[in-house]
Amino acid sequence: MLSRLKLLHSRHLQHFVDSLKPLSGYHTKCGIYGNYPRTAPDFKIDEATVQNRIYQSNIYRLVEAYRSHGHKKAALDPLQLTEAECVPELDPALYGISAESNQIIQTEGIFHGPNMTVEELVNSLESIYCGPAALEFQHLESSEEREWLASAFERRGDIELTAQTRVELADIMLRCQAFDHFLANKFVNVKRYGGEGGESMMAIFEEIFNKCSQSSISDVVICMPHRGRLNFLTCMLKFPPVIMFKKMKGLPEFPSEVAGSGDVLSHLYTSVDLKYNSKDVHVSLIPNPSHLEANNPVAVGKARSKQQTHQCGEYSPDPGDDKVLCVQVHGDASFSAQGIVAETFCIAECPHFNVGGSIHLIVNNQIGFTTEASRGRSSRYSSCLAKINAYPVIHVNADFPEEVMRVTSIAMDYRKKFQKDVIIDFICFRKHGHNELDDPFFTNPKMYKAVRGRDSIPNIYAKNVVSEGLVEQEQLDGMVKAWNTTLADNMSMVDSFVPQRFDLQQQWSQMVQAGDVVTLWDTGVSVDLLKFIGQKSVTCPDLKVHPNVQKAHVDRRLEKMKDGRGLDWATAEALAFGSLLYQGFNVRVSGQDVGRGTFSHRHGMLVDQETDEIHIPLNHIKEDQTAFLELANSALSEEAVLGFEYGMSIDHPNNLVIWEAQFGDFFNGAQIIIDTYISSGELKWLLQTGLVMLLPHGMDGAGPEHSSCRIERFLQMCDSSEVKVDGDTVNMLVANPTTPAQYFHLLRRQMVRNFRKPLVVVAPKILLRLPEATSSLDEMAPGTTFQTVMGDPGVSPGKVTKVVFCSGKHYYTLTKERENLKLQNVAIIRLESLCPFPSAEIQTELNKFSNATDFIWSQEEHRNMGAWSFVSPRFENILGKKLRYVGRDHLGTPATGIGQIHQAEAKALLQQTFN
Repeated sequence: MLSRLKLLHSRHLQHFVDSLKPLSGYHTKCGIYGNYPRTAPDFKIDEATVQNRIYQSNIYRLVEAYRSHGHKKAALDPLQLTEAECVPELDPALYGISAESNQIIQTEGIFHGPNMTVEELVNSLESIYCGPAALEFQHLESSEEREWLASAFERRGDIELTAQTRVELADIMLRCQAFDHFLANKFVNVKRYGGEGGESMMAIFEEIFNKCSQSSISDVVICMPHRGRLNFLTCMLKFPPVIMFKKMKGLPEFPSEVAGSGDVLSHLYTSVDLKYNSKDVHVSLIPNPSHLEANNPVAVGKARSKQQTHQCGEYSPDPGDDKVLCVQVHGDASFSAQGIVAETFCIAECPHFNVGGSIHLIVNNQIGFTTEASRGRSSRYSSCLAKINAYPVIHVNADFPEEVMRVTSIAMDYRKKFQKDVIIDFICFRKHGHNELDDPFFTNPKMYKAVRGRDSIPNIYAKNVVSEGLVEQEQLDGMVKAWNTTLADNMSMVDSFVPQRFDLQQQWSQMVQAGDVVTLWDTGVSVDLLKFIGQKSVTCPDLKVHPNVQKAHVDRRLEKMKDGRGLDWATAEALAFGSLLYQGFNVRVSGQDVGRGTFSHRHGMLVDQETDEIHIPLNHIKEDQTAFLELANSALSEEAVLGFEYGMSIDHPNNLVIWEAQFGDFFNGAQIIIDTYISSGELKWLLQTGLVMLLPHGMDGAGPEHSSCRIERFLQMCDSSEVKVDGDTVNMLVANPTTPAQYFHLLRRQMVRNFRKPLVVVAPKILLRLPEATSSLDEMAPGTTFQTVMGDPGVSPGKVTKVVFCSGKHYYTLTKERENLKLQNVAIIRLESLCPFPSAEIQTELNKFSNATDFIWSQEEHRNMGAWSFVSPRFENILGKKLRYVGRDHLGTPATGIGQIHQAEAKALLQQTFN
């Protein structure tokens, strides 16, 4: 009776837990672009199963104990360094059961196997849950998922591996091993981060690609750290070994006509079509930086972009429309320790970020660089982080390649059915230290005595398939010999081989590398079309809009569209977005609260005040619209979200991808992504990106954290020259626009040009509603463009004795003070572009003021911040003009948090500028 009450209690508890799950619809029942809601089918355990579980409740409790605790006793360590754990929950006596009993168990609904004795049941449970593979799944919230996983795992022995499959598996692992041996002989002093000790991970990839070919999946996006990466590239992804060998000899991987600085050997990447079951599976292994796990959200973002191209996943109302798979490969030490892993899990099922589940592979060396697992994490397993999203974890011993294949098959099927992430904890070992030049015996002698005292995984498996008569040893030897011949042939080609250009292919074929000269692009649009788009941007039929939004946003915009003047920033942005959509470019804006805008200015998505339904007016410009606006209100994450957006931006040049920080300085939570991908990705890997970062900035008295977007840091990351004129080749664009029209042109230029560069926009806060900071439609008409420098037409050049250069919102403060003082001898020149540095345009302005004797750089930021340290040497070295600095003094924080001091600084700044 007590067991029955416990069972009933657990069922009611699960119903309660299920009721707490977040709604997948996110303010929409019918769906919006990039988020079609999914309805989970009803699941109910049949009555016969329930009754049998009640009738044999103690047996059921024992089975559930193995499902919950069997992993603790599993034989997962290929080095056998860990003693078997005593798990009291697995003692049948605890449930009033004799393990040797010959009682026949009716297994229906209790265990997925034929009826059997208690002893046979215990033996089966030991074999299934405590052998070389183990499953953690009882933490899953969904009873349907738990039931499915129990069935799949207990029946995994039914997954047939043909003789051909097993021989091919032996061949792949032997080639993987032979590749490491070849490199060890030819490149003794090269760090290759080989796959030795983990060769059976190739079985995971083999099964993934095979399962993809049997499904609707046509694209696989993979991120992977350095461990075994070279093996994977050459042995499975057809990467030409000769390119790798050239790299090992210190030669470039790019042809001479391509501008690029290259990257280290272990960061090479590729994109290739593989043939499985007569079907092409396109595999993209993205480049990785040395910052472990930073590539996770990048891979997910790239996969999401491919879904957008295929119009599948969340871009399709059909939940079964699954054409893209993301595979994330991790290291054991980094998976549990790097915060970006948790951030990426956080957004995994969020609207506009969901890719229908990723396959996660933890290559578990059981050690970090030299730090053993017990000191490198607080949890039992490196995979425990996955439980925050209630994802299943399958542990598997690398010594058993066939089990590795079977659990991969289960993982793929689970992901396909439930469209959720699943983790494979692949427990292996590392034959050498962190790299081949490192001696692991210094710090881990016990582990490496075990490593040195055993045979390799490929050799052990090859002996097994030979002993079973599946293949002759001579045949395997012949395969390895042929592979070694291929490697040797490639080695002989190193000096004569000329690398081919591999960038700007397929969807990027219309793009070029940027040139040495800054080009000018007409980004204007017909005024009539802009008026049409402006009206459409706030057209929301049958929507109950909030009265304040109706008055201040909808009605005001419609009024401004009539005469085309006084247009604010949000209107200019909507016109830029709408005109790009009209031309066939998709637009995506991501970040915290971007739908409304942090400062309640955008209102790109309008919410019905009665139904909670979302409406995005710009997605209804015309009936035959083919490009759309995706507004992705993100989780409170910077690093993972920005990495995700970068991944989306590198996949297709026709998608304008924008990340908006809630406040400008919040980018520093994503500094790794900016350093290793956005600012350097094209130089290292020839990957262009048109990603835009909007960073609200302004010394408004908001205190140290909400004032500065750290302009100086971005300028320091630019490869602009201090001694010669910049061209379009600069690695990154930094702009500080002062008018809505300027912002309009910046956004359009990102798509109109025939190359892509990341753009950092020092975005406004106060200017969003400043009456002086408005524009007219004429400033966005055909023939208009972004002005890198804005002169001062309101002064008489002959009367000017002082020229003040500035950038951004500070201009309006300066002009107001000049007006108050009624000065006619001061010209104020705005640098709208900081990088590339507009030296020619500045010189044009300087030439106007022949009587000027005082040249000032005025900024509201502190002297060790802002643009001063960037512009000063360029004015002096390129333009021959030494500037006098006027601004706040040095400070170790971006701004004071004391209001009176802030006001005093602002007052002193103006006095110094105009005295």
